Amino acid sequence: MSKKNQDIIRVFLIDHHPVVREGVRACLTGQGGFSLVGEASDDKEALRKLRKAAPEIVILDVNLPGLDGGRLVRQLTQTVPGVKIIVFSIHASQEYAGLMARHGAHGFVAKDQPIARLVEAIRRVRKGGLFFPAGTADASLVPDASPSDPALTTRELEVLSLIVEGLANKEVGRKLGISVRTAETHRQHLIRKLGINSVSGLTKYAIQHGLTALG
Repeated sequence: MSKKNQDIIRVFLIDHHPVVREGVRACLTGQGGFSLVGEASDDKEALRKLRKAAPEIVILDVNLPGLDGGRLVRQLTQTVPGVKIIVFSIHASQEYAGLMARHGAHGFVAKDQPIARLVEAIRRVRKGGLFFPAGTADASLVPDASPSDPALTTRELEVLSLIVEGLANKEVGRKLGISVRTAETHRQHLIRKLGINSVSGLTKYAIQHGLTALG
């Protein structure tokens, strides 16, 4: 492989929104120094394509319908050993970023950030660094570190953020691509883990821990 080709960063994009994929694709091809070696809209398509594409960096939307984003991060790192994953998410809290770090992600960029942040993240992670929001706890940046109690899963954090927005179980299920019963199960897990059985209480918890834009 020539020195020039070694300098090209091989990127694979996983996002179920075509407009997001189009925007990221346009940005990377316009920057130069990047090769978008593949795209996928869901986990099954991604797992089918990843080994052949052999990317260095995977940009992953962990909010794929019906999936636990943290588990998917782990699955991808097992599928392509050595690949580095940058989570590209609608969630912007430090706690959520820390959770993704514990699952093995190397970087985290919120979708409300300028696209230049994503480019910066790719370059830093490719060089062996980490890229997480300022204030993300150092202990969170170690994969498999034990999270503080109560330990909420990726899906529970997603459900919590929708509950505090006032969404009922049916609406939560539709947003996340899960059944109403599954949404209710996640709600019950939240209540049991946090010891909070009211929406107002869950909202207060979410505000205190930076899990919502409210407050």
